[in-house]
Parts: sequence; C-alpha cells; structure tokens
Amino acid sequence: MADTQTVDVDTGKQPRSVRVVLLALMITMMLAMLDNMIVGTAMPTIVGELGGLEHLSWVVTAYTLATAASTPVWGKLGDMYGRKATFMTSIVIFLIGSALSGMAQNMGELIGFRAIQGLGAGGLMVGVMAIIGDLIPPRERGKYQGMMAGVMALAMIGGPLVGGTITDNWGWRWSFYINLPLGVVSLALISVVLHLPKKRSKAGIDYLGVILLTVGITSTVLVTTWGGSEYAWSSARIMELIGIGVVSLVGFVYWQTKAAEPVVPLHIFRSRNFTLMSIIGFITGFVMFGATLFLPLYQQSVQGASATNSGLLLLPMLGAMLVTSMVAGRVTTNTGKYKVFPVVGSTSMIIGLYLLSTMDTDTSRLMSGVFMAVVGLGMGCLMQITMLVAQNSVEMKDMGVASSTSTLSRTLGSSFGVAIMGALFNNRVQDVMTERAGALGSKVTEQSAQLDAASLAKLPAAAREAYQHAVSAGVHSAFLLGAIVAVAALVAAVFVKEVTLRGAGPAAPKPGEEGSAPAPLVEAV
Repeated sequence: MADTQTVDVDTGKQPRSVRVVLLALMITMMLAMLDNMIVGTAMPTIVGELGGLEHLSWVVTAYTLATAASTPVWGKLGDMYGRKATFMTSIVIFLIGSALSGMAQNMGELIGFRAIQGLGAGGLMVGVMAIIGDLIPPRERGKYQGMMAGVMALAMIGGPLVGGTITDNWGWRWSFYINLPLGVVSLALISVVLHLPKKRSKAGIDYLGVILLTVGITSTVLVTTWGGSEYAWSSARIMELIGIGVVSLVGFVYWQTKAAEPVVPLHIFRSRNFTLMSIIGFITGFVMFGATLFLPLYQQSVQGASATNSGLLLLPMLGAMLVTSMVAGRVTTNTGKYKVFPVVGSTSMIIGLYLLSTMDTDTSRLMSGVFMAVVGLGMGCLMQITMLVAQNSVEMKDMGVASSTSTLSRTLGSSFGVAIMGALFNNRVQDVMTERAGALGSKVTEQSAQLDAASLAKLPAAAREAYQHAVSAGVHSAFLLGAIVAVAALVAAVFVKEVTLRGAGPAAPKPGEEGSAPAPLVEAV
C-alpha cells in the first residue's frame, strides 16, 4: 500500500519518487518546447518532398491554434477528473499526433495530424505546472525554477541544431518520431511513480463554454497570424475574425457567470495577484517571442552571423535568463519573498529592450550580447515567478485552471507580440528600402521583409547595404515598442501584494485567506 508523504519543508528534501516524477515532467516539458523548433528547421525538406508550399504556414498555424484552444480545457479537466489521468491522456494524444505526422503522405494530412498533435500539446505544459503545484509547496517550488528555465534554454538553443542534425541524417519524418521514445519514457515513469488522489466531478463538462472559448481563441490567433501577411489588417476577412472573436469572448465571459462548472471560473480573477500575474505573463510572452524572432534576423542580416547555429545567437539572453531564474528561485525559497523579482525583472526588461532598440549597422556582437543579457536578466526574474504567484493565489481545487490561464496568457502574448512587432518591423523595412534603394529596394522586399542568407548574398552591394540599414531601423521600431509595452508589466508589478507563500511555516496564510490551500499531498511508491 502506498504511503502518503508530503514534501519536507524544513529540509527541502524530496522523496525519491517525487524526484523521479520531476524528471518525467522535465522530459515532457522538453517535448512541448522542442517540437516547433525542430520542425521549423525541417520545413524546407518537408516542402521539397510533400509539395504544397502555399499551405506551408498552416503546418505551424494548425499546431498553434490547437494548442492555444485546448490549453484552458486541459486545465479544467485536470481539476475535475484528476491530474494524472488527464496529463497522461494529453501525452498519448501528442504522441499519436507525432506518429501520424511522421507518416503523412501529403501536406493536407500533415496539417491535420499537426492539429491532433497540438491538441495533446495543450495539456503538456499545463499538466507539468499543475502537477508541480500539487507536489511541491510554493515556498519550495522556487528551487525548481532553474530546472524549468534550463529546459527552456536548452530547447531554444538546441532545437534548431537537433532539427538540422535529424533532418540531414535520418530524414524529416524523424523530426516527429523522435518524440515517441521520450514520451514513452515519461509515460512509464508517471504511470509507475505518480499517485495523486483520484477525482470525479459530478458536474458535466461546460460544452458551451468550451465552444465559445475555442472560437474566441481561434479567431484571436488567426488575426495575429494572418494580419499584415496573408491579409491586410483592414481587409474584410480580418474584420470578420475580429468581430467573431469579440462576440465569442464576450459571450464566454457572460456564460461563465451562469455555468454550473465553468471552464475558467471567474472568481480566480478576484485575486489581485492572479490578475496582475496574468497581465505580466502576457507582456513577457509578447516581448520574449518578439526578441527570439528579431534578434537572430538582425545578427544574420546586419552582423553577418551564420544561420546554421541560430539558437546559439541567443545564448547571452538565455544564459542570463537561466542564471537569474535559479538565483530568484533560491532567494524565494530561502526568504519567502518574491515581489522584488517582478519589479526588478520588468525594469530590466524595459532597459534591455530600449538598449536593443539603439542597435544599428555598427553595433558590435559584444555590445548586442550585453543588451541581450540585460533582457535575459529581466525574463529570468519573471518567467517562473509569474506562474508561482498565480498558483499561490488560488485554492488547490483551481490549480489546473490557474496554470492553464497563466500559460494561455503567455501564449496569447506571444501571438500578439510576433504579429504587432512583426507588422511594425515589416513596414519600417519597406519604407527604408524605398528611401535608400528606390524602386529596386521596394522590389527586393515586396514579397517579404525578411530575406534568407541566400537571397541576401545575391543582392547588389548597394541594395544589401540598404537592407542592412532597413533591418536596423525595423529592429529599432520593434524593440522600442516592446520597451513601451513592458512599462505596463512594471506598473502591474508595483501593485503586487506580497502574500506569504504556502509551505513557508508559521507565517503561511490560513485557510480562507488569499493564497491559502491544504498542504499538497503525494502518494509515493
């Protein structure tokens, strides 16, 4: 018979079984983060074999849409029917989607199978965060920030390298098949070692809420994905999507006040800290994914860096993020204090983004690396603290929806960041190219403001120099916008109320207070 154990808060030591579960969770987190980066590297080869270049963007869009739309649903299902079964189901669906994607015979099949994979992926990150929330009190959870930040950094740096190696040596299908052995290991470990209390909600699933939220999220992601690229921002299609999205989300919020078991119970937003952390998470996603998109482009186009090891170009930012996240976690665990990190993190992000906006054609790699490190320092203070405080602000029964809402906030932030910063960047590049190279400059970038290395090398010297100035101008506008948006994160951070983290000893909040909940239990084999 399994013994029920709790984390030893005084020593901070975990039962051996908990450490094994954490290993499985890190593997699953790696699966969720690596996939798009590995597949992105393989896309030229995939198109070469399957054709369907005109549908290329849907390979990514289908996965992103399914992930975003299913994220809050997985969180709610975990709260209603038990975290373990729900999490394992999401892994199985992800692996089925991966296997089918690897067997795809045409672009249509690949897009459909990627949507299945995305449905499973929506539950991976949510499951990881919610189970960690069940296993480890918030006070101790800070220690594991470094582990999660390390997995994130490893995925962002190693993804393109792994994708390129797999595609060159084994073929593009293994970009999907590589998920299978890792997923099976994770499933086996979780199945044997993790024994959380089983749940069974008497209330049915809020199907209308699920439909309204799915339509709202889908419309939002499509607007940010298509706006300014597939369709003009003022086009009828984009206006229709905006209208559908607004109506669906307003209807969703209204219905959540009536539903017996709402997908996203609105009472969690009564916690000031939870709401503020959702805002900060949205802005962090906005800034982070914008930075990871434009920094390699700037370094390749302006500074002449190689595209082969594109993940390594982000090393100063990711390294600073990893170190800072580990330090923040340790300090939080030792002191129980955390408000300083959102404030310092937001301030560093503003300063770093402003410094990045000052880069021009003469900025050295060393200087741009320092600027990236400042941004990484800010992100390291924010990435995991936002989830930690959000989870600490709700009762244990709402841990899943708290984790999924925080994750969704960051996902939507990244969609808006890439779209808005991208639109600003593209417009600025077009304007500068026209100013500096006239009709030739306009023609060079009429298809896309982002040129690959091969296209850039073919340009006449004058056009290439004009393009470098144009990219510098575009980066300036994008990062300056990011710095302005990040001010909102600083304002939100100032208003965060420092509620003692659960598991912090005698001073921990009592049941009924904000952030209170029963001590988390885990059955260990």
